[in-house]
Amino acid sequence: MGFLHDAVIFLVAAVIAVSLFKRTGLGSVLGYLVAGVAIGPSAFRFVSDVESVMKFSELGVVLLLFIIGLELQPSRLWQMRGHVFGLGGLQVGVTTGLLALASLAMGLTPVAALVTGFALSLSSTALAVQVLAEKNQLTSQHGRVAFGILLFQDLAAIPFLALLPLLGTHAAPAQEQSVGLGLLKVLATFGTMVVASRFVLRPVLKQVAALHSQELFTAFALLVVAGTAVLMETIGLSATLGAFSAGVLLADSEYRHELEADIEPFKGLLLGLFFMAVGMSVNLSLLAAKPAQVVSLVVGLLLVKSAVLFFIGKRRGGTTLGALRLAISTSQGGEFAFVVFGLATSTAALTTQMSELLVLVVGLSLAVTPVAFTLFEKLLAPRLMPKKEEKAFDVLVQDGEIPVVIAGFGRVGQVVGRVLTARHIPFVALDASSEHVDFVRRFGNKVFYGDASRLELLEAAGTAKARLFVLAIDDVEKSVEVARTLQKHFPHVTIVARARNRQHAYELLALGVTHLMRETFSSSLEMTGDVLSLLGMPSSEVARTLATFRSHDEQLLMDSFQHRDDVSTLQERAKQARADLEKLFEADAQ
Repeated sequence: MGFLHDAVIFLVAAVIAVSLFKRTGLGSVLGYLVAGVAIGPSAFRFVSDVESVMKFSELGVVLLLFIIGLELQPSRLWQMRGHVFGLGGLQVGVTTGLLALASLAMGLTPVAALVTGFALSLSSTALAVQVLAEKNQLTSQHGRVAFGILLFQDLAAIPFLALLPLLGTHAAPAQEQSVGLGLLKVLATFGTMVVASRFVLRPVLKQVAALHSQELFTAFALLVVAGTAVLMETIGLSATLGAFSAGVLLADSEYRHELEADIEPFKGLLLGLFFMAVGMSVNLSLLAAKPAQVVSLVVGLLLVKSAVLFFIGKRRGGTTLGALRLAISTSQGGEFAFVVFGLATSTAALTTQMSELLVLVVGLSLAVTPVAFTLFEKLLAPRLMPKKEEKAFDVLVQDGEIPVVIAGFGRVGQVVGRVLTARHIPFVALDASSEHVDFVRRFGNKVFYGDASRLELLEAAGTAKARLFVLAIDDVEKSVEVARTLQKHFPHVTIVARARNRQHAYELLALGVTHLMRETFSSSLEMTGDVLSLLGMPSSEVARTLATFRSHDEQLLMDSFQHRDDVSTLQERAKQARADLEKLFEADAQ
């Protein structure tokens, strides 16, 4: 009953907080963090066993790294070696040095300063990846740089964990002799994983998939991730690194997409639980006791890491905007710092009081990052966007009469233009995208750059002397605006218009445009004809069926036009139309 009770609390808090924060544009991560603070020991105390929740929720981070590994084939990972070892090594080295010096200035011992500097140099893979993914920036240049740095941080944590017990005052002499043995154990483990993934894991995956049991395949996928993580922890390595390595080794597997699809739901829920656990670990009483010190430490941490990351982003040749996005998204402390501080306290490398203070600083930095990134994207990023040079509209001078003008030379307009060209019928084509105009001109199309809603451009294109105006603009609002201009200034020109949907058709009908071609209507009828033919219906009956449906639907469109703003009436007419159509087919069959 206790487990169900806690589960309900977590779910209710997550649904409420994440919904509120997503609606305000602050992102889901901050929602989870605030939910954790609210139900944790520092606020309403609905859940008090933070340590158990944190250990269980770390599986979410493990699953995240496994999925990221699945996306990185070994060849691609090798191509990223500059980002991983070059930029990652630079970030960890410089940030550790700066933060260690700051810690010495605050009175920490050299050992404590080194541990603090290294732990705080690490960022949160889970939070940084989530923040960048929500803004669709993970595949951008600064997103790739961020991922390379985060990956190096996970790699750098391995030797530091091995050396950390030697730095404490409780270190045993025998531990020094075990470092070399530990490194050999690491190499042997990775070698075993490479061999096992190819000669054991893939054949087993094939056998499991052959059983056609979705539940069994999902269970085996989770077993692969959890088993690899446990193996790595057993030999003293990072569970997240083990999961990432397993993902990379299976990235070339034919089951990659199936594994990713099965694990994704579990990853999302457990990652949310992890962020809630981080929120629960924040000691608000310590913040209340030392507000100035805590705030200054959080600000100092974010500024130092941001400065180093911005320098790296610019050094890599990125834009100022990309460098700032890299700096803000990856400037927080990381979840691995909790592990380092805990181990450092147990070996007396850090005092308990200092460890609690640093845990609070890391937790607050995790909470600040999504807010800072969202505010930056809304307030500053638009101003830093490189401004595109506005290309002047083409100057049109028509000597002879042109019978057809086409506005919008995309998918629809190009088909019309190709047929007219083949039949030697002259036309003028206009499109409001300079990039698209440049592109279609490469294929021999005569198209001009201009906004068809401008009266002077329509006059220059010879609309007054044209017989037909093909309105094939994709944007609904712009299409209606052009139709309104045409009806006002060129009422004698027949308009043949493309309608994106029924509502678009209603707006054009209201302006007096009667030659309408609904975008997917004809192709849908053609596909329906193929379906009926493949089901064995005679071709003559297929033709009658499609003709009946076309006539009925076009009549329904005209009849519903006057009720276009009355949803309830439209619903009733749609129901009645279905019944009428069935009667028509029944009468045709008799």
